[in-house]
Amino acid sequence: MPHNTAIKENDSKQMQQLLAELIEGVILINPNGTLVWANQAALDMHGVDDIAGLGKDRQQYSARFTLRYRNNHPVEKGSYPIDRAVAGEDFSDVIVEVFPAGQEDVYWVHRARGLTLHNAQDELEYVALVLQDITDWANAEARFEKTFNANPAPALICGVGDLRFIKVNRGFLEMTGYKSDEVIGRSIYEIDVFENALHRTRAISHLCEGTTIPQTEATLRLSEGDTKHVIVAGQPLDVCDNACMLLTFTDLEPTRKAEQALTQSEERFQKAFRMSPVASAVATADEFVLIDVNQAFIKATGYSADELQGQSTRTLALWPDSECNHIRQRLKESGSLKDRDIKLQTEEGEALDCLLYAEAVVINEQDCALISLMDITERKRSEGELLQAIETVMQDTSWFSQTLLEKLSNVRRPADASTGTNLDDLTSRERDVFSLIYQGLSDKEIAKQLDIAPNTVRNYVSAIYGKLNVHSRGEAIVWARERGMRL
Repeated sequence: MPHNTAIKENDSKQMQQLLAELIEGVILINPNGTLVWANQAALDMHGVDDIAGLGKDRQQYSARFTLRYRNNHPVEKGSYPIDRAVAGEDFSDVIVEVFPAGQEDVYWVHRARGLTLHNAQDELEYVALVLQDITDWANAEARFEKTFNANPAPALICGVGDLRFIKVNRGFLEMTGYKSDEVIGRSIYEIDVFENALHRTRAISHLCEGTTIPQTEATLRLSEGDTKHVIVAGQPLDVCDNACMLLTFTDLEPTRKAEQALTQSEERFQKAFRMSPVASAVATADEFVLIDVNQAFIKATGYSADELQGQSTRTLALWPDSECNHIRQRLKESGSLKDRDIKLQTEEGEALDCLLYAEAVVINEQDCALISLMDITERKRSEGELLQAIETVMQDTSWFSQTLLEKLSNVRRPADASTGTNLDDLTSRERDVFSLIYQGLSDKEIAKQLDIAPNTVRNYVSAIYGKLNVHSRGEAIVWARERGMRL
């Protein structure tokens, strides 16, 4: 143990006072400011081997070590803890960062307090500077402080003893519009974070007891007087050995706006669904159980709303099971189905020609299908009557021109992909090329016969394919033969 002969070994009172503090760093100082003795802990806290490394007096100590408060403000010379101790000031829990002079990368954090040691005659013998190394604690607190401030989630730290806020992070300031000094030091009764909470009294009781505060919805008053709906929760923690509560907040405004937008969207959908002149229904995606139907769907099927809702299309036999399987598979693969030609069986047994459209949707977290039906029965009947009339007229075509025959033939075959296309749509040169294609000539032979380049022939062939909606010579020849064309 470091020692100094200036300490009288027979002075038991002084030794008892000194030994009581040996678990911490202790520096003994004469009332005149001379450093007399230091224990090993105090030497380690300054990175020196003996008391000479600390300096012979408080002036040398001040020259060899730079002190700074935790807020980065320097400790002025003459205000060091050692100066305050020599001045007879009674102080405790003074926290300073200690740096060897000229070095910023090596430091310790001390919690200092001053003691006076008296002899048997109760005369001041020595002044003791008692130090505690809290470097690890301070580093951990600095990391917590950095994390706390950087966390985007709004948060406050409130002391359990006085219910006053001691820390506030940027997230809370940005959410509420307060400045830091408008929050720090104020109590929860001044900034009531539990306003309008369902269990407000219970939450404050948990805060006073320092126990976990379960999530609760509350109203938070903002700096400009407006309010914001939040969820607040509390978790106990220690800050500087003081019982505190970490209060975290979740802003409910985005959620409420999203819910409002969703509600408005659902209302618009319902209104459009109800008023649509197209027969529409919402059904489950697996068994096609009808969840909702509009008036046009009721009218088309002949069933009442009560008879339709809750029933599957299979039970009602609205269309064949094979159609259900096809619709289900298409929705699973691509999420939609368009222009599916089906027969809709009405309640009276009538079969309606319809085009079915389906779209996969999610309603109340359930996979569904939005189904629309377009009745084309009358259109098909009119087309059939027209085709029948054309067939009758074409029994005697001796007085029709070739062009008119082509156009009538196209009308008679509406399902053909080339409907509406005839030789008049080709240019004179394209007709020449098409004629040679029909005769079976290759591109090279056509080029030689027409005295044009092979690339030019390929361009003409591509244009002909596009106009006739065919993809090969064979299809082009079949196209011509089906129309009885002579080239």
